[in-house]
Amino acid sequence: MLFAIICTDKPGSHETRQATRTRHLAYLETYRERLVQGGPVLDADNRPCGSLLLIDVADRAAAEGFAAGDPYAKADLFESVVIRPFRSVFRDGARVE
Repeated sequence: MLFAIICTDKPGSHETRQATRTRHLAYLETYRERLVQGGPVLDADNRPCGSLLLIDVADRAAAEGFAAGDPYAKADLFESVVIRPFRSVFRDGARVE
């Protein structure tokens, strides 16, 4: 099942994000087969201010576990984390529903 994980960084946390980025990317590598899409959300100056991840896992509990295990979450980077089930209608320019 697909889940969108939308994370918003705490204000003034750019240094925390940069200091944790290598561990965050290594963590995502362990989910490579489950990770559909992922990357930073950017502010008006094109600086990261959050994350958007689309993950294919068994259920909400697995999505919550994934989000909680992220080194960014463990570093207390996020002001908020929203996890929602997601249904893909288009992927790579093609309709998939």
